[in-house]
Amino acid sequence: MNTTPVTGDVRQRILHTGQLIIAGRGFTAVGLNEILKAAAVPKGSFYHYFGSKEAFGEALLEDYFTGYLDQLDERLEQGASHAERLMSYWIHWRDTQHHGDPRGKCLAVKLAAEVSDLSERMRQVLKRGTEQVIARLAQAIDAAVEDGSLPGLTTTQGSAAELATTLYQLWLGASLRAKITRDRVPLDAALKATYALLNLSAQSTQERTPA
Repeated sequence: MNTTPVTGDVRQRILHTGQLIIAGRGFTAVGLNEILKAAAVPKGSFYHYFGSKEAFGEALLEDYFTGYLDQLDERLEQGASHAERLMSYWIHWRDTQHHGDPRGKCLAVKLAAEVSDLSERMRQVLKRGTEQVIARLAQAIDAAVEDGSLPGLTTTQGSAAELATTLYQLWLGASLRAKITRDRVPLDAALKATYALLNLSAQSTQERTPA
């Protein structure tokens, strides 16, 4: 089934189509022919842009994190307070990662365990991308402390980064657990733990936080 328009930038079309398919089934389980057929792109065009499947995987992750970070920046700019903006991110994660639709699925969750031992180049992209996500979250925590919307929390040098790392790792683990349980119970538990770690009550932000 063709999942993307036939027109437009061929390289981006291959990446977009590949992301949709791989987000649902994984990297090693999907062959290049399947991606190229879905994208309506001849095999010769693939090797014009990517020297190998590994190079494609590296580019796929780089493209994914570019878009992900843009969306994260936009989300962290919406909301009355920085705490609301921060919690909007976690609520959106819970609401988008528990169902089977590959659209919007987190490739860091899907591919980290699979490709980190398979490809050093792809592991490095995952490492850089997740570090950038954590850095954004640490900035959001510092901003929420500064504007008083996390009144029960104080941060010292480096502590916001440590807390952001803990939260991000909590959600990665919860997302993997949700794959096993096939429900959102682990993600609901992660959200509850996030409120606790931020010393924040759900009522203070959740009702006004955009989904």
